[in-house]
Amino acid sequence: MSSTTKDAVLLQVRLDSTRLPGKALLALGDLTVVEHAMRSLLLVPAADRILVTDADSASKLQSLAEKWDFELFTGPKEDVLKRFALAIEGRGFDRILRATGDNPLVSASLASQLLELQQLHSWDYCGFLGPPLGTGVEVMRADALRLADKESTDPYEREHVAPFLYHRPERFLIARPQAPVALSLPDMRVTLDTPEDYRYLSRIFRECYTGEPIPVQRLISWYRASEEEGSNGRG
Repeated sequence: MSSTTKDAVLLQVRLDSTRLPGKALLALGDLTVVEHAMRSLLLVPAADRILVTDADSASKLQSLAEKWDFELFTGPKEDVLKRFALAIEGRGFDRILRATGDNPLVSASLASQLLELQQLHSWDYCGFLGPPLGTGVEVMRADALRLADKESTDPYEREHVAPFLYHRPERFLIARPQAPVALSLPDMRVTLDTPEDYRYLSRIFRECYTGEPIPVQRLISWYRASEEEGSNGRG
């Protein structure tokens, strides 16, 4: 992080998933799903880290946020773009790194590299192409996010925060750089949406977890070894 740039990590979490209720609080090894995400994001240089949630989820997340030194912010449940805009209001942030609490294997290395690239190119929005789904993040300029909140009227854009930006490349400087080759494997999916995903992630943590965030390179080598066995890790 540049000494003149004030960055915030915003970790988006809600607990009322239709397909897997409470998924962010499921255990993987010695921590919950959201704790793995928070611990990894602590390794990303940033001025502040905020867990952004809704009022219904806040009471169950308060102690975990305090444990990992994340500020807890509550805002609208469905209008997540507004939730983000309110969370950064008056804080003087220059850049926002967006991550989600259903990605326990989010990569601090990828996040830090993306911040460095954004700093170099002054993109309004960026996200890597190619890494395992669930390891990446999005980075956007705070001013661009504020503008999206001011102008967007589409429910999908407001639910998913960034589409207003990347759907308008004629207005915003959008970049999808290729992730480093050693960190690329788009066929691998490690996000948590369904019970099957949870079983898969549980296997990954049983076989790869040593008490520290699992590097993307380790995930990729594990996946390829499983593929040679004919299971892709899911068999």
